[in-house]
Amino acid sequence: MRLLLTWLINAAALFIVPYLMKTVYVENFVVALIAALVLGLVNVLIKPILVLLTLPVTILTLGLFIFVVNGVMFWIVANFVSGFYVAGFWSAIAGALLYSLISWALSALLLKK
Repeated sequence: MRLLLTWLINAAALFIVPYLMKTVYVENFVVALIAALVLGLVNVLIKPILVLLTLPVTILTLGLFIFVVNGVMFWIVANFVSGFYVAGFWSAIAGALLYSLISWALSALLLKK
């Protein structure tokens, strides 16, 4: 049940991002559900490998390169999911950051331990 609620929270966060950024577009909530699912899978399967490969750069930038990795993951999902568009690389980084903040805030409000 908690996994389903987390997925819905992430989809809602992804659906809110285009209202705050003009360079991110989500067609409807069904697309947001699919994109949130794919984003979760990409973050579980591909992100750890990418983080490991970019570890030296991440250490040199004192961890700030993780924002770039998150943006790349966001951009990859936008290229695979029809109806979810990101205008460019910097928009992907900003969109990923905004998505993370909204998702965190909604999770803090709705998921009580």
